[in-house]
Amino acid sequence: MADNVQTGGIGFAGMLTILFIGLKLTGYISWSWWWVFSPLWISFGVGIGLLLIVFGGFLIHEYIEDR
Repeated sequence: MADNVQTGGIGFAGMLTILFIGLKLTGYISWSWWWVFSPLWISFGVGIGLLLIVFGGFLIHEYIEDR
């Protein structure tokens, strides 16, 4: 019998964004839409930053190995 294992989900940034959208649409906050969607673009930026750090470490490692 096959096990149906599902991983993933909406995550913290997604839930926070949904909360902020709800608060904005109901008038509880008067933030700019940039701030309402900030959990998404901040987490995206952190992810890109981590990828750049890992890629930079890989390049430095390859440079040191070749010397």
